[in-house]
Parts: sequence; C-alpha cells; structure tokens
Amino acid sequence: MTRTIAVANQKGGVGKTTTCVNLSSALASMHKRVLLIDLDPQGNATMGCGIDKYSLDETVYDVLVEDAPISSVIQSPGMDGLAVLPANADLTAAEVRLLEATNREQKLAHALAAVQARFDYILIDCPPSLNILTLNAFVAADSVLIPIQCEYYALEGLSALLRTIEDVREVVNPELAIEGLLRTMFDARNNLGNEVSAQLIQHFGDQVFQTIVPRNVRLAEAPSHGQSIFSYDRSSRGALAYLALAGEMIRQHARAPNEAIPAEPA
Repeated sequence: MTRTIAVANQKGGVGKTTTCVNLSSALASMHKRVLLIDLDPQGNATMGCGIDKYSLDETVYDVLVEDAPISSVIQSPGMDGLAVLPANADLTAAEVRLLEATNREQKLAHALAAVQARFDYILIDCPPSLNILTLNAFVAADSVLIPIQCEYYALEGLSALLRTIEDVREVVNPELAIEGLLRTMFDARNNLGNEVSAQLIQHFGDQVFQTIVPRNVRLAEAPSHGQSIFSYDRSSRGALAYLALAGEMIRQHARAPNEAIPAEPA
C-alpha cells in the first residue's frame, strides 16, 4: 500500500527540503519505490536531486494547472527506485490560477491517482507557507512529517501548523495523520536545543521520532552539488541519520500501517 507523506513546516530553514530529498533517497536505497514531489516554487528539492530546474519543459505546475498527465512530467534523477515530479518558479503562478479552478484543493490528489500504485512512498516537499499548494499536499497525503529545529520559537510555529492540519481533517481529509516530528540540525551541546527537545517529547510523546538529524557540514554541502547526502558522502553523520529515520518509519508502518495519530498534543 502506498504511503503519501507531506513534509511541511511554514517556518523556513528547518531542514524541510533536506529531509524530503534525503529521506526519499534513503527509502530508495532500501529498495522502496519512491516518488518525490516538489511543491515549492524555489525548486530546491528538484535541484537537490540533480535535475536542472531551468531546463524543464514541464513541471508540477503543468500537472496542477494545465492538467498535464503526471506520468509524462515525472523525471528519473538516476537513482534506482527514485522518481521526481519537479518544480521551478512557474509554480508561483499556480496559486492565482488555481483560485478559479473547481476542486482546486484536490488537484494533486486527482493527478496522483494515475500513478500512486507504482510507488511504495510518495513524499511531498511543501512550500514554507500555508497556502493552496500546501493544502493540495495535505488533501493528497496520508500523513504529515514535520521537521523542527529545536529553537526558541519552535513550539509557537508548530501550533499554527497543527491547527491547519486539524482544519484539513475536519473539512476535506479526515484520515490525515501526523507521521511524526523530526528534530533537525540538532546540536547536543546547545542547552536551549536540549530544553526544546525535552519539551517536544513532553508535549507530543510518541509523535516525536526517536531519530535525530544532527547539524552536519556534509549534509549542508550536498545540495550545492546537486546530490543527496548518499551520493555526496554516504558515511557522514547526516546520511546515517536519514537511513535511521527511513528504517524507523518502515518499522512503524509495518506495525500499524493504517493507524492515524491525532494532530494534537499527547
């Protein structure tokens, strides 16, 4: 059964795209069939997979707005098991164009129906805002994975995102679950980071992944080379963390494949 996961946080700079690219690659390296959907007009996930966003004939914009067949837009970045639905700045215009569309929040879900069975996992890199693109991701998704940097305002931003997820559950996607909260760019030497991490566990319990992604230079360098961390430095601490996260998720799905976690504090 396909698991569709939106990777979202309206706060930028928390490792959202890094997580989407490297978790997708980690799952593919474990022989899972993975589709990464770039829903961010910046196109960083597209570039991070080695696809030139400036030379694309069609992107996810064409799927959402022009009803292009999704199978014709999906690209192969050269890693076995991994496919990418790319994005570039054209996607910025989608918000305006979709305002006039019927069932505009369900465009992505309808498009995915044609290819969903081909994949074990579909990961969606959401834009860093709660807009119509993010709403499309939440309607299409089974769950939301929330990367979070353990800093002072982390919990405040998280509350707004959880309220949005609850609204989506009440109105259009009652099965939408919390995949988990992922602590990213974590430095165990930072006292504030440790305090925020403890607060996350206190408030959200098992919704917090056991895996922690450390602050890692190699992880930060990989996107500038158009590579995942597994192509750039497979032995780095960042690579090992995303392999651990992929394993944790696979085990979790094997135990409770259809179990939804409420989008509320434990």
